[in-house]
Amino acid sequence: MALFHVRMDVDIPRDLDPAVRAETVATEKEYSQDLQRQGKWVHLWRIVGQFSNISIFDVESADELHDILWNLPLFPYMTIEVMPLTQHGSSIK
Repeated sequence: MALFHVRMDVDIPRDLDPAVRAETVATEKEYSQDLQRQGKWVHLWRIVGQFSNISIFDVESADELHDILWNLPLFPYMTIEVMPLTQHGSSIK
């Protein structure tokens, strides 16, 4: 498995139809919770005061993460920063 630290900043246009916004946000929640249940989206943390999160993904490859991110319903409204992670030499786990 491969671990990735992902920061997602969301900027939904203010003029987006409210019904489209609500449906997109609901679909995003369902999609992300399914990935959490599968063990692929292992941490999801809100950044206080922002429409942003820090997440940890545990996936087979960078390609799998790419597919997951591109399929996020909010992807068109996101700025995403990905950092691959590896075990630290001083870690006891």
